[in-house]
Amino acid sequence: MEYKYIVASIVYSLIGIAILGISFWVFEKITPENVWKEIIEKQNTALAIVSAAFMIAIALIISSAIHS
Repeated sequence: MEYKYIVASIVYSLIGIAILGISFWVFEKITPENVWKEIIEKQNTALAIVSAAFMIAIALIISSAIHS
């Protein structure tokens, strides 16, 4: 078994998670309201769905970039 593939997978996963976190932080900054406050305190379901869709879309972009 080649350990370099396992290490590469771990490194790419960490980079992908970091990019996903940074992109969500940017999403948080460009929206007019505090996303977490709206979702948790005000139970804004529509914003939760938009945030989830954003996270899934960015994750798909990152995974396809890493895979190719």
